[in-house]
Amino acid sequence: MNLRSGGGKARRFRLEQECAARGIRPVVLHPGDDLIGLAEEAAAAGAPAIGMAGGDGSQAAVAGVAARHGIPFVCVPAGTRNHFALDLGLDRADVLGALDAFEDRVTRVIDLAEVNGRTFVNNCSLGLYAKVVQSPQYREAKLRTTAGLLPNLIGPAAVPLDLRFTGPDGATFRTAHLILVSNNPYQLAHPGGRGTRQHLDTGRLGVVTAQVADAADARRFMMLEVAGQMARFPGWQEWSADRFVVDSGGPVEIGVDGEALVLRPPLVFLARPAALRVWLPRSAVRLSPAARAVRLLTRSTAADLVAVTAGATRVNSLTSR
Repeated sequence: MNLRSGGGKARRFRLEQECAARGIRPVVLHPGDDLIGLAEEAAAAGAPAIGMAGGDGSQAAVAGVAARHGIPFVCVPAGTRNHFALDLGLDRADVLGALDAFEDRVTRVIDLAEVNGRTFVNNCSLGLYAKVVQSPQYREAKLRTTAGLLPNLIGPAAVPLDLRFTGPDGATFRTAHLILVSNNPYQLAHPGGRGTRQHLDTGRLGVVTAQVADAADARRFMMLEVAGQMARFPGWQEWSADRFVVDSGGPVEIGVDGEALVLRPPLVFLARPAALRVWLPRSAVRLSPAARAVRLLTRSTAADLVAVTAGATRVNSLTSR
């Protein structure tokens, strides 16, 4: 468990003490600890199951260990967003209720996915958003950082991003402004279920790419994205695959389950069907598919994209947030 994740959720719910009272051995992460190494040690020592209380990146790391050792995994939503927990049907507000999976449970078999051998449970993003979040200033000043960087990424003098891939019809593309690769397809282009995954066991990756040509395109993209009708955008492609490759002439910036990374190309995405057994509390229910929206661009990034492509590049009056 990461006591600092989610603004200190695990500490607030006294998760360490609750685990001990239930006969679950708590392992508290400290700065500098090797999360995967600790999980490997627990599995090698004969743990009948292993869980993670933290954000989606940590969930993916420990789920990968559980899958390798063939033991069940328990997701405890103690992170900030916990999108994986939501698609599993967990109540993200009920942190302690997730511990019931160690006692009275139901078992689901779900898929995992990987990029260059790294496990992910939700999605990977490449392109504009991945580049923006790499900036050291992004977390402290999202709006100012976004507006400062976008002119170089999509303005009139922008150099196309070197992201090469093959589309669903076999056509070759040399660039894209947005690429999203997910563990099972998201319902991105359907107003009734935008941004959720109805299934985590299709054995397929979801792949979405988008090309934003100019200011008019940017406005249209944002409007259709808000309306949940992105399939109508001319530069939009959406398909499923068991393997997807993105090549480039240099290191590629990528967001993996929300973590900003840089990977060496080619980036090879693979679906791992039925890779993981998950223990869930019996109280777990499927929430409404419209409960949340996973966006290719954050709202502030989308708004700035429109402003920048229209030529409004001044940032002096922007307020950091």
